[in-house]
This record gives sequence, C-alpha cells and structure tokens, in this order.
Amino acid sequence: MSESNAGDNGEPLKSASWLNRINANVLFAVTPEYADVQAARGRDYGQKPTFNRPPSMPLAYKAIAGVEIRYAHQGSAEKPTVILLNPLPQSILAFAPIWNRLASRFNLYAYDLPGFGRSEGGEEFMTFEAQGRFLRDFISEFGIEKPHLVGPDVGMAAALAYVTHFPSDVASLVIGDGPGIAPSQNGSVINKMVDSGFWRLIFKIAGAGTFVHAANELGYLNYVPNEEEISDYIYSYSGRIGPITTWFEKYPESLRYVDPKLAEIDKPVLIFWGAQDKLLLAENAERLKERLQRSKAHIFERCGHFSYQDQHEKFGDLITEWVEGGYRLI
Repeated sequence: MSESNAGDNGEPLKSASWLNRINANVLFAVTPEYADVQAARGRDYGQKPTFNRPPSMPLAYKAIAGVEIRYAHQGSAEKPTVILLNPLPQSILAFAPIWNRLASRFNLYAYDLPGFGRSEGGEEFMTFEAQGRFLRDFISEFGIEKPHLVGPDVGMAAALAYVTHFPSDVASLVIGDGPGIAPSQNGSVINKMVDSGFWRLIFKIAGAGTFVHAANELGYLNYVPNEEEISDYIYSYSGRIGPITTWFEKYPESLRYVDPKLAEIDKPVLIFWGAQDKLLLAENAERLKERLQRSKAHIFERCGHFSYQDQHEKFGDLITEWVEGGYRLI
C-alpha cells in the first residue's frame, strides 16, 4: 500500500498500490460491465477529485452494545431526525458532500455499521438481521424518535431488516443501490462474491486496496473521490475483507429473511437507484416498488452505483424534499 501525507487523524494517507491496480485489472478482464462503465464516463473523468478534501464532519466514537462505533451527529431533536447508514466499501465519510446541507435542516446522524467502515465488529454482524437489530441499539442509545432511515447499499439491507422488526419506530425509509428483494438482480462482480467460494478467497487475498479500487472503478460515472476518502476506506477494510466476504456468503440466507416481509412494511419508502448501476441493477428498484405498500422510486440518470456521491447535489435535493414533507404524500 502506498502512503503519502498524514490526514487529520494523524494516519499516513493510503492509496491503491500498483499491485492493487493489477489485481483489479485481472478482475475487470472477467467483468463485462467494466467496459460499459468506461464508455459511459466522460473523456475527462478522473483528472481531479470532485472535492480536494472531504467537507468536514464531526466524527466521533462511542461504545454501543459493547461495540465501538464511529458516528457523526449534528443538530437538535426539535428538527426531523435523519440517520445515514454507511455503504460498502465506504464509510460515513461518503456522506461528506451532503453533510453540511442536511445538517443545517435536520437532526442528522450517521454511523458506520458494525463490522463496516471504522466501527468494530466481525462475522457476528454479517447478516441483514444482525445489522437491523444493532440499529435498534443505536436508536435507543441516543433516544431517537421516529427517524428517517437513509440506507444505500449494505445500509439498505440494515434499514429493511430493522423495519421488519420495529415498524412503528420510523417515520420513513430512503433506500437504494442495495439488496433486499429476492432474487436480487446483480452484476457479475456481486454474483462472484455471492456464489463462489473461490472468488471470495481471491478478494480476501487481494485485500482492502484492491477491493476499494475495483469498487471505485465500477461504481462512479461522475464523482471522483479524493485521497482522504480513499485512504479512509482502505483503512476501514484493511484486514477485514474476510468477514466482509461472509456477508456475501450469507447474502441468499439474508434475502430469504427479508424478502417475505416486504409486503408487511406499511411505512413511506423512497427508493433511489443509479440508472447505470452495474453492481446491483436498477431493475431492482421497480421490483421493490411493486412489493411495498407505500413507495415511490427515483432513478438518477447518468449515475453509477454510488448515487449518493455520483449525483450528490440531486441526492441532497431528494432527501430534503422527502423529509420536509414528501413522505407524507405516500
């Protein structure tokens, strides 16, 4: 892993090494979607990061239910409460582009799911159900009432699992770019992770740098992460890809747990997706909408898997309009 100047927390910044890039290129050689992503990007993509540094977030740590969790909080309980759940292979730093805007209007929380990002946790948290139950602990710890849960990617799975247990606890769900409906329409990389012990071993051996770099190359059409973001993601998953592959191994089991309960969810749900998502296909959004009692879907055009960053300004608009009254119309 290559290193450069120190970040705010004093850690040397990490970036993808030449070996990480070679490993990722081997993966791309057997990933037909990669050519589609490359073709959809503008010619100037990647010349400079979207933000030179991630906008500031009030990052902190707290022991919750015996697990050290990284989180951020800004705002007061007099405002509507929004909880942002981190995606994979990222952390809550992925919400930095929209943090200040949302924090000025809402009582805003974000946390790294246990076993993901910079939060502690291992294989015991690598199911949708386990993440949903921990979300209950987080909400109880801070005395939160009626939050709007925003869950992209693995956060979507946690939010759906939570609301199947505690449906009266939330005001609404904002979910997308993730798993929750069976069968899930996946890109070939996700299918490799879910279906093949061989590929799970390969990802484990290749490590965090390869994992993060490959995801960035497949997940963005517009947004270019900066060196501090990339470093945070690599630190987040260094030495942890093994447990993460367990989440994918248990993916079918977790879908069997959540899918039958979808029709029972009687809460407003806003589904978002990137039109060019090549990891979890946009077809999932419409199928999910058909199964939920009260939902609407928004597809971001010219947008990859990481829609909360790839179209971050529009994503911020979407959350603001929904929480400030749109959810009441569903």
